[in-house]
Amino acid sequence: MTFEKVCKLADIPVEGVIPVEVDGTPVAIVRTDEGVFALHDVCSHAEVRLSEGDVYDGTLECWLHGSCFDVATGKPTGPPATRPVSTYPVKIDGDDVYVSLSKES
Repeated sequence: MTFEKVCKLADIPVEGVIPVEVDGTPVAIVRTDEGVFALHDVCSHAEVRLSEGDVYDGTLECWLHGSCFDVATGKPTGPPATRPVSTYPVKIDGDDVYVSLSKES
């Protein structure tokens, strides 16, 4: 599994999200009290950037229609989305955050 450095841990606010690209793929890097997660940065309902949404209670809410996704699994936790978004493996090394495009789900 190949990991690519995407940002510094300090770049991601706690209970926040930032957009990155890994080999041309949009990825939302989410930080919660439980850790750092990587999800495909396109809502499965409306095809807009999830990284423009809000993070709370382990979910990422799409700014356009309010679909919510579990940051660990990518599964929708609130409508109107019914399809999950892909999640990707994350590795932290010191203050560096790495992501692999090998899909976890």
